[in-house]
Amino acid sequence: MSRPAALLREPAHQVSPRAVQMWRVIAVAELATTVVVLVVIAVLLPSRPWWLWVAYAVVLTPLAAIAIWMPGLRHRIHRWEVTPGAVYTRSGWVVTRQRIAPLSRVQTVDTRRGAIMRLFGLSAITVTTASAAGAITIEGLDQDVARRVVAELTEITAASEGDAT
Repeated sequence: MSRPAALLREPAHQVSPRAVQMWRVIAVAELATTVVVLVVIAVLLPSRPWWLWVAYAVVLTPLAAIAIWMPGLRHRIHRWEVTPGAVYTRSGWVVTRQRIAPLSRVQTVDTRRGAIMRLFGLSAITVTTASAAGAITIEGLDQDVARRVVAELTEITAASEGDAT
């Protein structure tokens, strides 16, 4: 008799609420950049046909919607967890991706803090594994949480035997 497949549970932790603010700032900056480019195009054109304004609406409406709703959606969807045996993540807002990496397969753990992340006191952790699927990234962690997770991962992986292949 075969064993029933284990149910895949949700990772336990959400990213920092400050990640919502960061994602919103990035989305608004992208929207503002697009507006500037479109204004420059409008100024440089000798005539402004009616369809130009329709094209602007078609471009700007989705970007505005993304700036408004995407950060909250991402916060509800993005989750992570580190257990003694694995790293679990769920990410994406258009396509949701759930990943599990056994800690016996971890090769490196990297921390990234870009300029905008530092403004919001956030970090990202990338866990590289011996997997063809690539690394697992946890974005939007508080810097203190990221430091603790990296220390925990380092301790767990250092204690495990093997070469992570």
